[in-house]
Amino acid sequence: MKHYCSIRNTREFSAVYRGGKSKANKYLVMYYKENHLDYNRFGISVSKKVGNSVVRHRMTRLLRESYRLNQPKLKKGYDIVVIVRVLGKGKNYSEIESAFLHLIDLHHLRKDDLN
Repeated sequence: MKHYCSIRNTREFSAVYRGGKSKANKYLVMYYKENHLDYNRFGISVSKKVGNSVVRHRMTRLLRESYRLNQPKLKKGYDIVVIVRVLGKGKNYSEIESAFLHLIDLHHLRKDDLN
């Protein structure tokens, strides 16, 4: 059962790339843009350069799980797109989640502790 809204079509991804802000670390690149909704939308992009379909799907699952578990900690009203870099290939869940949370903190998308 899915607990979040996805960015699926090329037009939505392109809008985030064009109008959004980006930051990167060793394993991931994250773009975000305000969507003026009361919920977040999340998209994942994994290039064929990262690996075959098994590897790409595993990276997608790891990112989806990282987002799902940390979703309550995030501010609402953003479109978030995460791109997996080639160095992310073969990393375990804790490394991917750590990289994801690092980018969330760089973009200041985590809710304040006072809320």
